[in-house]
Amino acid sequence: MSIGEERESSDNRFEWIAEPEEAGERIDKFLTEVLEEEVSRTQVQQWVKDGHVTVNGKTVKPNYKLSDGDTVVLMMPEPEELELAPEAIPIEVVYEDSDVIVVNKPRGMVVHPAPGHPGGTLVNALLYHCKDLSGINGIMRPGIVHRIDKDTSGLLMAAKNDLAHNSLAEQLKAHTVNRKYLALVHGNVPHDNGTVDAPIGRDPKDRKLYTVTERNSKHAVTHFAVIERFKDYTLLELKLETGRTHQIRVHMKFIGHPLVGDPVYGPSKSRGVHMEGQALHAAVLGFEHPRTGESLQFEAPMPEDMVNVLEVLKTR
Repeated sequence: MSIGEERESSDNRFEWIAEPEEAGERIDKFLTEVLEEEVSRTQVQQWVKDGHVTVNGKTVKPNYKLSDGDTVVLMMPEPEELELAPEAIPIEVVYEDSDVIVVNKPRGMVVHPAPGHPGGTLVNALLYHCKDLSGINGIMRPGIVHRIDKDTSGLLMAAKNDLAHNSLAEQLKAHTVNRKYLALVHGNVPHDNGTVDAPIGRDPKDRKLYTVTERNSKHAVTHFAVIERFKDYTLLELKLETGRTHQIRVHMKFIGHPLVGDPVYGPSKSRGVHMEGQALHAAVLGFEHPRTGESLQFEAPMPEDMVNVLEVLKTR
């Protein structure tokens, strides 16, 4: 099934048409792979059992096997009402007004609560600091317009009200937000600059991972420029044109230059260079203020752990 075969008619209703290659695939496995959210197969199976999933208008069991042309409809149930607790977690505020807050997220901090991370997140810290965040993304992700991975450091913006949220989300959709990253990658990148234009989707071998694939994928573009070359490593500046999950990490692996310290997409050993998490930092964030229209741009210096690794490389 290509992404063009997905039909979405409301915020919680999703529809797909199964293609020939899906024939014989279990409905729970199919839905786990095509859903964009981080949803477990166990959760999908429960939705099927509870009647939230129909095939050709009829409820089915989790082990139902698809046929070519089946119409699959998921009525996503509303999330449980969970109360998020504000937590007095220190955060580095780069900019703040009544509409927007920009923070420099440290490596190791999860952006919003999720299974396995019920607290200690940036959202918990923001709720304590701001008191007012937009509610568009629901109770678990108030104010969150975009995300960066737990082990990626750097700039992230959040909305304090729905007007700001809608404006920032539209700017992201229109690719007008300026997002630049610094990354240390394995190998000597031969070109001074270039573009990786390769679609990204879930890895069919492991649904928790992403990969370059034509199947169930979305358009993804990353521009890169070499800042400095070392013997076995290269420091890059990367500019996102799109914002897919794990985009930079997947694209760098795809071109044969995975990020140093990446526990998922990188090599198991880094030949003496050690990082706790991938060497990726969201260094520049620019956008139009949602109320005033003013052009804003912010920069965050490279974190100490990346600086230390570069200093080691310069002495080799």
